[in-house]
Amino acid sequence: MDRRRFLQLSSFCVFALSSDKVLSAEQSKNHNMFNLRVVSTTDVHGFLTDFDYYKDASTEKFGFSRTATLIEQARQEVKNSVLVDNGDLIQGNPIADYQAAVGYQAGKPHPSVQVLNLMKYEVGTLGNHEFNYGLEFLDNVLKEATFPIINANVYDVKTKQNRYTPYVIQERQLIDEQGNKQSIKIGYIGFVPPQIMVWDKANLDGKVYVEDIKQTAEKFVPEMKKAGADLVICLAHTGPSDKEYVVGEENAAFHLADVKGIDAIVFGHSHGLFPHKSFQTTSTLVDMLNGTVNGVPENMSGYWGNNIGVIDLQLYYLNGKWVVNHATAHIRPIYDNEKKAATVENKPEITALLQPVHEATRKFVAQPIGKSLDDMYSYLALVQDDPTVQIVNQAQKDYVENYIKSIPELKDIPVLSAAAPFKVGGRKNDPTSFVEVAKGDLTFRNAADLYLYPNILATLKVKGHHVKEWLECSAGMFNQIDPNKTEPQGLINWEGFRTYNFDVIDGLSYEIDVTQPARYNGECELINANSERIRNLQFNGKPIDLDADFLIASNNYRAYSAKFSGTGEEFVAFLAPDENRQVLANYITKQTKLQGAITPTADKNWRLAKIESDKPLDIRFETSPSEQAKNFIKTRSVYPLVDKGVDEVGFAIYQIDLTK
Repeated sequence: MDRRRFLQLSSFCVFALSSDKVLSAEQSKNHNMFNLRVVSTTDVHGFLTDFDYYKDASTEKFGFSRTATLIEQARQEVKNSVLVDNGDLIQGNPIADYQAAVGYQAGKPHPSVQVLNLMKYEVGTLGNHEFNYGLEFLDNVLKEATFPIINANVYDVKTKQNRYTPYVIQERQLIDEQGNKQSIKIGYIGFVPPQIMVWDKANLDGKVYVEDIKQTAEKFVPEMKKAGADLVICLAHTGPSDKEYVVGEENAAFHLADVKGIDAIVFGHSHGLFPHKSFQTTSTLVDMLNGTVNGVPENMSGYWGNNIGVIDLQLYYLNGKWVVNHATAHIRPIYDNEKKAATVENKPEITALLQPVHEATRKFVAQPIGKSLDDMYSYLALVQDDPTVQIVNQAQKDYVENYIKSIPELKDIPVLSAAAPFKVGGRKNDPTSFVEVAKGDLTFRNAADLYLYPNILATLKVKGHHVKEWLECSAGMFNQIDPNKTEPQGLINWEGFRTYNFDVIDGLSYEIDVTQPARYNGECELINANSERIRNLQFNGKPIDLDADFLIASNNYRAYSAKFSGTGEEFVAFLAPDENRQVLANYITKQTKLQGAITPTADKNWRLAKIESDKPLDIRFETSPSEQAKNFIKTRSVYPLVDKGVDEVGFAIYQIDLTK
């Protein structure tokens, strides 16, 4: 059914219906009506327990064990509900790392699937991170699900057929407002970003291919309707975008609302919230009050189980079919940021079920790997060279320099390394999300904290001009600062840029001039061709030769993205057999054996350029509010800083002086 053909004129009186007939409220009493609630999760990422394995401490802010209680409450409030998951379920947390390390065991479900089985999910879909461990691992995980896990746009290269079940139609008996049972066929269809072919090329190339999300929906939704689906719910592991639709786009959630026949959309991928006051959109089709896009209810419920999505549909039976008359969407958190308190407790059955894997994971991440002579905290990683990024770059550079010794055509090319800060406050929504690795003995827990993702080390062969443009894209991390403005100015571009794209390149030195407009936007699209933020770019103490060859150690996501200058398949020199995180852990072990410990102190190869101004500037940035952060910042900042208190989210605000 196409809800956009229905216009709710009043909450009490008349409705315009697809039959072009208008029913009054009195007339509508003669039609069967029921309400259906769609409860959803997305981007759980293996965060199953309310426990931070990086800090080895409990938390109230995430964990499916608490989410489960919220789900139970939401379902008990109504007569009719369904429960769905939107993907990125099996990767992202030490629990997931442990499961990947021990491998598949027949008859023993992956714990992420096990908890969904217990909660009796109706259906789930695949996220991009489901493919991180390869197709065989994923196939084994899916075997143990007691509910269907669907995907419509991943195809087998050999057969040209869907690799997974594209959609399912489930017949349900629901209770109407008069207490009678009504039968309805609910169709579910799922999608994943086509970009998985870039991000997980090593796992997928030559095995599968991925079609466009919207075009695939336009293909299958009519087929679902023909097969008898009364209602179509889309599970779309894709983010939102206000931009004009482009075939193959990563973020298609809003464009799916244009596909005739879709009645509700659960989306995710970008770890945001919808509807929510924090969500910014210029689209006139978005109704933030009701949580609809072009009249279709949509939900995005954060990440790590910190929220659930709730879509409420009101349906009437008219002219032989069910039609959606009214719909709303909202989200529910497991933690109240304003009250600084949990909204729910753990569901005991989930906690008990996960206890064995919880203890096994704690032992897994407690494996010793070496020792550090210095603290590695990411509190200043967005404004100056940082030890948490430094150690990753050191490990990657060391690995590649040793790897190429046996490759004649590469062994004499200078090696650089690119790494980004992964944990620096989330998306300006988590003041506790920072790397905190104290000096002393190190374990695998610390390596996982320093490098969150199971990426594979990849090396690119580029020219000096590619290096320059790569850094120009990274410099989009900062807002443009007006040297003539005395009012407060925010330094960090939280809305238009992701911190995992703020690559620091080691092996050379450079400055970033934030008084200039960004040359590229957050997607590395050229927006100011005449602007340059990267200054004094030097290699071995001399201006970089823009035509010289360089190798850049990075990861498979960056290497194959074709987003940053010098990335894309044609630039890939080699894909290593090792994950970046394991490379890091091995490097720490190696250096500890050779020197007694690692020394991760930042070498200060980059900085924000000095701003010339005769006015008192008030430039500010956000970081952790903890006492540990205050002490670290006080002793390690390379700029004069002034503590300006805490913002409404809970971040500490510092005024940074870039004139000195």
